[in-house]
Amino acid sequence: MQISSRFTVAVHVLVCIEAFKNSRKVTSGFLASSVNVNPVVIRRILQQLKGAGIVTVARGSGGADIARPLEEVTLLDLYNAVECVDDGALFHFHQDPNQLCPVGRNIHAVLDGRLEEIQRAMEREMESVTIRDIVEDTKSLM
Repeated sequence: MQISSRFTVAVHVLVCIEAFKNSRKVTSGFLASSVNVNPVVIRRILQQLKGAGIVTVARGSGGADIARPLEEVTLLDLYNAVECVDDGALFHFHQDPNQLCPVGRNIHAVLDGRLEEIQRAMEREMESVTIRDIVEDTKSLM
């Protein structure tokens, strides 16, 4: 299991928007050069973030801006905006284990609750970190 790079790219994008908002127009091309990806990737992520109410995007080459105060945007908000998890479940469980096998018959009962708790723990941790935290940590290294 691995969370896609869309999540870390989304974090990178927001930090860039905040870092450069007063010195230049923050376009998808500029963001793409910082992330080192194709601008199409950035535009898709910006659209997902816009749909979640996290950024605003001006048409054409108008640039992007953060729509909410940085301390109100968490890593969980970004994760929920850009990650495509089925039914909100981080773990995809194999379907139809063999009911004739004692392990197959019981694996859901043994594992489902644990996996849900692991996901909740990850989400609680992500919710405790704001984009303000990430921006401040980045500024301290610049």
